[in-house]
Formats: sequence, C-alpha cells, structure tokens
Amino acid sequence: MIFFRLFIEFFKIGLFAVGGGMATLPFLMDLANSYDWYTVRELTNMVAISQSTPGPVGVNMATYAGYNAAGVLGAVIATLGLVTPALFIIVIIAKFLADFSEDKRVQGAFYGIRPTVAALIAYAVWELIKISFSITDAHHLKSIDYLSVILCLALFAVMQHKRCRKLHPLVWIVIGAVLGILFKL
Repeated sequence: MIFFRLFIEFFKIGLFAVGGGMATLPFLMDLANSYDWYTVRELTNMVAISQSTPGPVGVNMATYAGYNAAGVLGAVIATLGLVTPALFIIVIIAKFLADFSEDKRVQGAFYGIRPTVAALIAYAVWELIKISFSITDAHHLKSIDYLSVILCLALFAVMQHKRCRKLHPLVWIVIGAVLGILFKL
C-alpha cells in the first residue's frame, strides 16, 4: 500500500508542480505534514542535497523522499510517479505545439500560472527560512537565530558577484558547512 500511495502522491506533485523542481516544495511540505515519510526539517536537508547533486531538483527530492519512506523501491516508485505526468504532457504538447502556442486561452492560462508558481515558491522559501533561522514565532524576535540570518545574507551578497555566480551549488553548500562548523565550535 505504501508504494501505491507514494506513486499517487508524487504523480499529483508531478502533475501540478508547474515551474520546475522548486515548485514542488509546497507539495513536499504538505506531504511532510500529511505522512511520516519525512519531517519539514528533513525537507530542508533534501533541498540542500538536491541542489548539490546532478539532475533535476524535483526528481532528486522525490527519490530522497521515496527512499526515506520505503527504501530503494520507494525511491524508484516516487520518482516514476513524479515524472510520469510530465512525460505524458510533453508528448501531447509536442504533438499539438502549434495549436497550443497560438491559443489565447493557453497563453492566458500560462500568464496566470507563472505568478502563481512564483507565489508558491515564495511561500515554500518563507517556510524554509523559518526553519533555517529557527523562527518559531514571527512575533518574537528572540527566537530568530541571527547568526544564520547574517550567514545567509553574507553568502547571498557574495553570490551576486559576477565570478561567484558561476560556482556550482555544491561549492556553496561546502562553504556553508565549513562556516557552520566554524561558527558552532
């Protein structure tokens, strides 16, 4: 039964997570709250791992979540569930591409979907920020881990430099890990 549930849940994510791997975050957060496959805190680790490994972020996250829930077979089934809708949609769109690209309703739908996906990603980012900075109550500034906030802002500022933008995400993960070790010693 867990394998069927994994396939269905990740199929739904693959069907509705328009906008790439990060668009899966709100759905993955919902799964964390609905099932005991992983916690929201583990989800933040999944994001870091998925950003630093080869392949699409959404696929990496589905594989990780499936493995957490049901081992290797769970990883395979969750990944298949995630990519199956995209395969069908791509085949259909490729077949009728000319009709889809000129249709005003399709253009209108994507016009509305883009900002909606941006809002979903922003919400997921906000949830990750709250976890990463230990924000337990938005009304109490005492709960915020200010060192994490400073580290985030400093690394973000450095990432804006032209040469730094070319660095692989794994480099940033390693830099963050080293800084975290140094700050916590």
